[in-house]
Amino acid sequence: MSAARAVLWDMDGTLIDSEEFHWISWRNTMAKEGVPITHEQFLSSFGQRNDSIIPRWLGAASTSEWVERISNAKEELYRDLIRKHGMSPLPGVSDWVRRLHEEGWLQAIASAAPRPNIEVVVESLKAAHYFQAIVSAEDVHKGKPDPEVYLLAASQVGVSPDRSIVVEDAVAGVEAARSAGMRSIGVSRNGKHLAADLVVGSLDLLDTDAFEILLRTGSRVAKNY
Repeated sequence: MSAARAVLWDMDGTLIDSEEFHWISWRNTMAKEGVPITHEQFLSSFGQRNDSIIPRWLGAASTSEWVERISNAKEELYRDLIRKHGMSPLPGVSDWVRRLHEEGWLQAIASAAPRPNIEVVVESLKAAHYFQAIVSAEDVHKGKPDPEVYLLAASQVGVSPDRSIVVEDAVAGVEAARSAGMRSIGVSRNGKHLAADLVVGSLDLLDTDAFEILLRTGSRVAKNY
């Protein structure tokens, strides 16, 4: 019997395109606080932890209580948007998650998002039974590019780093995977450079044996799509 193997998924920008809902919830929440933000400010912070984003926007007036209140309000609004409008997986995601499950791969979500956000997304996608673990912002001390989130996810599904493949869309996430000693598939929808072992514009373009070959060969930049 072959050793267990795992796919560890980033969520935002990899499983789902959540950018618009995050922008709306940040924009509206900050406006209510009297600290309007631009779309450029939002984009430059996307994918980072709230406790690092908000203090920069508040400046010298920032307090831990204010940061927490804004963070909670923003995330509740974000979850309300998903509950109201739903969330669709990015191209290829549904097929790959199902196929990997059928082929015996263990799967986990490893994200900088708060756990309630991940849970509402998984519920919207009706995909809970495909994932054996969820690692969220609350579970780690350091965010990506620190490898903690991926090492913890691998540990929770009982798979060694050298038998784990990370799927990521962010430079910091790919760096985290490499630091964790894991192979990675980078999803670059906008053409940005990702130093992953395999880079693809969309997951539906991957060859059907892409994960298998990457785990077996471990070759860097095996193919760019």
